[in-house]
Amino acid sequence: MKKLTLLASLLLLVNYAFAKAYSNPLRPTTSKISKVTVYLSGAQVERSSQVNIAPGATSILFDNLSNDIDENSIQISGLDNASILSINFGINYLTEKRNSSQIDSLNILKNSLEIKILKLNSNMSGLSKEEEVISANQRLGGTSKELDISKVKELSTYYRTRVTEIKNALVDAQLEKSKIQKHIRDIEKQFAELNVTEEKSKGQITLKLSSEEATTLNLILKYNVREAGWYPEYDIKATGTDAPLDVSYKAHLYQKTSEDWDNVQLVLSTGDPNTNNIKPDLDTKYLNFVNRNYNHNTTKIISQHNYKNEKESKNEPIDKILEGKVSGVQITNSSGSKGSTTNVKIRGYNSINSANDALYVVDGVPFQSKDFEDMYGNRNSNNLILDNSNIESINVLKGLAATTLYGSSGKNGVILVKTKKNITATGDIKTEGITNTKFEINKPYSIDSDGDVTVIEIDSFMIPASYEYYVAPAINENVFLTASIKDWINYSLLPGEANVYFEGSFSGKTYLNPLETTEKLSISLGIDPNLIVKRKELDNFKSRSLIGSQRIINKEYEVVVKNNKAKPITIKVVDRVPISQNKEIKVGKIVTGDALYDEDTGILEWTLTLSPASSNSKEFSYELKYPKYKKVNL
Repeated sequence: MKKLTLLASLLLLVNYAFAKAYSNPLRPTTSKISKVTVYLSGAQVERSSQVNIAPGATSILFDNLSNDIDENSIQISGLDNASILSINFGINYLTEKRNSSQIDSLNILKNSLEIKILKLNSNMSGLSKEEEVISANQRLGGTSKELDISKVKELSTYYRTRVTEIKNALVDAQLEKSKIQKHIRDIEKQFAELNVTEEKSKGQITLKLSSEEATTLNLILKYNVREAGWYPEYDIKATGTDAPLDVSYKAHLYQKTSEDWDNVQLVLSTGDPNTNNIKPDLDTKYLNFVNRNYNHNTTKIISQHNYKNEKESKNEPIDKILEGKVSGVQITNSSGSKGSTTNVKIRGYNSINSANDALYVVDGVPFQSKDFEDMYGNRNSNNLILDNSNIESINVLKGLAATTLYGSSGKNGVILVKTKKNITATGDIKTEGITNTKFEINKPYSIDSDGDVTVIEIDSFMIPASYEYYVAPAINENVFLTASIKDWINYSLLPGEANVYFEGSFSGKTYLNPLETTEKLSISLGIDPNLIVKRKELDNFKSRSLIGSQRIINKEYEVVVKNNKAKPITIKVVDRVPISQNKEIKVGKIVTGDALYDEDTGILEWTLTLSPASSNSKEFSYELKYPKYKKVNL
């Protein structure tokens, strides 16, 4: 009996606990997306929220977040004197879906149209029933012997008139129904265009804080999402061969993170947080015998040693950066050895009882001393390293001025660092770091979570270029106009497709590859149909002969170039003489005329200047010898 009583008591306690939990759920905290940094793959979302916390432990729930959050990327700032007890990320499968106003409007319209179809179906059913009743009464009236001829005529006229009205009404209703059904199908197509899918879950973050006193916190919540990114595309316009290239740099953004970015500040970064940042170590290669099925898979190691040394020679440790820049700052090194911690303190805040490192604020972003050292002072960091070339000003705040702006975090003084900014042609702020470039878009944008692409122009340039007509008739007899750009590395471009416009007309697409190691970046601007090139093999009656076991073939070609343009042009013509890779195949008696000839590659090159409506021709020849019983890939 005691066991039953104890079990009943436990059940009551469990039921009470569940009832209390569901009657007092954790109330969601209001938060708003204020800033999104979009990487080439992925994005960092920044939310702001003002919360009131009581003394002791306080739990805060951020709900209706993306279900695509990388849990390891969650960051909380703005804690003041509060501390974090725990952070938990989870998925809420019971969250009601939130649609955009456009989707809600379409849903309302679709529902109203479906109601109209129901009413039309009801009306059509009533008309059909009425027609059935009239037909039945018409048969009954026709069999009655008491009706005279005038009554029959009257009933017949009524039946005919009413049945005609019913059939016309049914036709009109069916036409109206078909029209509405087409409208509904159009709405469903629009849903498909908007990538509307049924959301089954939302992310939520539960934050547990501890504070010694009641306070109001302005929290900043940051997290990374995967289903987002951007890629570059360019518009390249050339008005003529005597004008610079007009290059428009455009970013194509997309996101499908299950939360809309409504009127947010956008930052585009050329970085990729998903990249493996662990440098490879090259070990000794030991040789040994292996079986015949051994698969030799060579891993390409890219050395960054020279690049790193070059960049580091331009940067300085944090003590050298601040030294002499501002008065009232005391700089010491913990041990004096390379890589040791640098202590930067503001005079007047020395204390033997507590840490008194200053707060750093770089372009409005606050950093504690250790975070600042890791971010900006560490030579081995992958982040932006400050140096004299990109610092615009450094100032110090003390006393009330520091605590008024930055609260208790500024009690030991604040060092304000402002870096130099480059303003792009579109008015956006461009910041170049060692490993990435950032574009701070100057106006807010709204990006729906539908996967559609939003195009933003982030910069434009007028780039000096040298133009050249080029043709390789052995492969393609079309003449291509190319533009060569020097110092292209100064424009911080990424590989991407480009739309080419020449003399006001769209001439096709090309690919811009700024990762080339050549001195000049070459861009193909398309084909010029006013330049005609023909390559033909000349008749040679001695082209084929046999001498003993050897076959001898003589090859002779003519390349003709004609200028149908109204102005003179210069064109580079390239062709080739084959190179033998077998000692039994002999290439000799090579005649190249006035061409530049590279014996190692076999490439011939002519640079021709043609006046309007003129032409020029070039010839070259060679002889082949090889065994007559073998075949050569001529």
